[in-house]
Amino acid sequence: MPELPEEHAVTIEALMDEQRKFTPSEEFKSQANINSQSIYAEGDDYVSFWDGQAANISWRTPWTQTLDWSNAPFAKWFVDAKLNVTESCLDRHLEKNGDKVAYYFEGKPGDSRVITYSDLYKEVNQLANGLESLGIQKGDRIAIYMGMIPELPIALLASARLGATHSVVFGGFSSDSLRDRINDAEAKILITCDESWRNGNRVALKEYADAAIEETPTITNVVVVARTGAKVNMVDGRDIFYHDLVADQSTEKAATETDSEDPLFILYTSGTTARPKGIQHATGGYLVGAAYTHKNVFDVKEDDVYWCTADIGWVTGHTYIVYGPLANGCTSVIYEGVPNFPDKDRFWEIIAKYKVNQFYTAPTAIRTFMKWGTEYPAKHDLSSLKVIGTVGEPINPEAWIWYNENIGNGTCPIVDTWWQTETGHIMISPLPGVTTTKPGSATVPLPGIGADIVDDEGNSVPLGGGGYLVLTHPWPGMLRTIYRDPERFKDVYWGRFSKPEENKWVYFAGDGAKRDTDGYYWLLGRVDDVMNISGHRISTLEVESALVDHQSVAEAAVVGRADATTGQAIAAFVTLKGNVVGNDDLLAELREHVATKIGKIARPASIVFTDELPKTRSGKIMRRLLRDISEQRKLGDVTTLANADVVREIADRANSAAASQASQE
Repeated sequence: MPELPEEHAVTIEALMDEQRKFTPSEEFKSQANINSQSIYAEGDDYVSFWDGQAANISWRTPWTQTLDWSNAPFAKWFVDAKLNVTESCLDRHLEKNGDKVAYYFEGKPGDSRVITYSDLYKEVNQLANGLESLGIQKGDRIAIYMGMIPELPIALLASARLGATHSVVFGGFSSDSLRDRINDAEAKILITCDESWRNGNRVALKEYADAAIEETPTITNVVVVARTGAKVNMVDGRDIFYHDLVADQSTEKAATETDSEDPLFILYTSGTTARPKGIQHATGGYLVGAAYTHKNVFDVKEDDVYWCTADIGWVTGHTYIVYGPLANGCTSVIYEGVPNFPDKDRFWEIIAKYKVNQFYTAPTAIRTFMKWGTEYPAKHDLSSLKVIGTVGEPINPEAWIWYNENIGNGTCPIVDTWWQTETGHIMISPLPGVTTTKPGSATVPLPGIGADIVDDEGNSVPLGGGGYLVLTHPWPGMLRTIYRDPERFKDVYWGRFSKPEENKWVYFAGDGAKRDTDGYYWLLGRVDDVMNISGHRISTLEVESALVDHQSVAEAAVVGRADATTGQAIAAFVTLKGNVVGNDDLLAELREHVATKIGKIARPASIVFTDELPKTRSGKIMRRLLRDISEQRKLGDVTTLANADVVREIADRANSAAASQASQE
C-alpha cells in the first residue's frame, strides 16, 4: 500500500491487504444481463442514466423533469409523473404470466403454498377492498406487525394499492417498540397475526399488539391473521379476523393514482434511544431503483427462482422480497423459519427443493454456517445456484471464501452489497457479469451512484486510505425525509460534510470505509465501531476479520474498552468452530495471529471465548452490550436480543478472565 501524503491526516487506518481476486467466467459473462464495463460510463450522467431505467416501470403519466434538486437536500425524482406501484408489480404481468409463480412459501415443516401472480393480484385486491371498507384512504398510515407469511407482502401491496403509506414493524420487536412506531406514524389500522412461528415455538404477536395499542389513540381497527389458530382476545368493534374481512370482497380493485413523490412507506431504524427515526421513501424513484438493482445485481432471468432470506420487517425485505422482484415478474421464495430448525441444513434443503438460482443472505448467517460445518450443505444439491449475495454488514474475507467454496461451489459470482434503510436500494456492489471481485470488498459504486471516502474535513482520501463513506449526488431510491422531522433529516444525513453556501450537498452514511489502490471500497462498519488505540483509529471489522481468518475461529466480535495507557484497548469475543476448545495456548496464538495479519497495534488486549455472541433477532451483533461487559458497566437494554441469556454468560466469563489475568500480573 502506498504511503499517504504527510499532509493528509489519517482518519481510519487501512491495515488489512486482501489480494485474492475472482473474475467472472466467460460462460457467465456471455449470458449476463450486463456484461460490459461501458455501463459505468453510461452512469456518469446519472440523471440521464436513471431517466432511461425508469422506462422499465409502468407509468400512467410521464414526468416533466427527471430530477428536481433545487430544494436540496429534498429531492424530487420523475416530477409530476403518476403511477401506482402495484400496477408494475401485479397488473402488467397478468396477461402473459398470470399463472407464473410469484411466491413459493415455505412455512414450518410440512406447511407450504404456491402463489401465482394471478393469485397474488386477487388477494391484494380483496385486502385492499377490505381495508377501504374500514375507512382507509389515500395518505393514511397502516402499521403492519407480522411473521414471515404471504399475508405480509399482500398487506404491503394492498396498502400501496390504496395509495396509503405502510409502516412495517419487525415481528421480533417489543410492545413498546410497536407502540412508539404506531404513535409516530399516527397509524390508523394495525395488521397483525394471532401468533407467529419461530424455532418451532409460537410467538404471541396479538398479545404484544394488544399491550401496545393500549396507548395508541390513532388505531381504529386491528386486522388479525389466524396463523396458528390460537385463541386470542378480540375486541368487539375494533378487531376483525383477516379471513372475515376479505371473505366477501371483490377480487378486483382499481389502483389509486399516486404521484411519483407520494410516500410509499415509512420504515423506522432500529436501535435508536430517542424518538423513533421514521425513514420515508417515495413511490416512483424507489421502484425504479429497486427494479434495476434487483434485476442486474442478481442477474435475474425470466425463469429463475430467487431467494432473499431477510425479514420483510427490514428494508432488505421491502426492496428485495416485495417490490424489486415483483416489478421484475420474478419467482421468489418466502421462508417463515430459521436456518437451524428442524435441523442445521434447513436453508440448503429449501434451495434444493425449489432449485433456487439466486441466494441473498447475511454474513452473520454465513459465519454461523461455518461454525456448524460443511456437512450440512454437503447433504443437498446446490447446483442450481448461479449468483449468491450478502447483505446487512461487511463480510470478512474468510467467510467470503467459505461461502464461495461450500455454497457457490466456486462457480457462482458473489455480490457483496452495501446499502442502507435510508438509501432504499443497493448502492455499492459487483455486477456479476462484469466485476472482478475481492473477498470482503463490496467493490465499486453501481452505475448512476456517486460515492467517495473523505477525511474529517470532508476532503477526498487518496487511494489506499480510510475515512468516512459519503454519497456525492442524489439517487432515485433515496429517503425523502425523516417523517415529520425535516430538520433532523438535514442535520443527521446532510449536516456533516455538506456546504450549502456552495450548493454542495454530501450524504454521510455513518460508515467507515477504505479504498484500495484499485479503487475498490471496503466497508469498515459504523464509525461508532472505530477504536482509538494509542492514537491509531482502527476498525473493529479488520480485527474481527483477522481473528476469523484463523482456522479455529467461526465468528468474532471486537470492541474498544477504556484503557488508562492507550486510551482504548481491544477486547475480543470469539466463537470457535466445531469441537475446538478455547485455552490459554489458543488465546496466545490468536493474539499473535492478529499481530501477524494486521500489525502489533491491533493485537487484542483480551479475548473471551463464548459459545454464542449477543445478537438481535435480525442477526446483528450488539457490540454496545459487549462494551458494557468489557468495561464492567450495568448492561443496557436487551429486549431486542434473540439470545438474552448469553449476555450474562459472557459477562461471567469476561469477569473470570479479567480476574485470572489480574492474578497472573
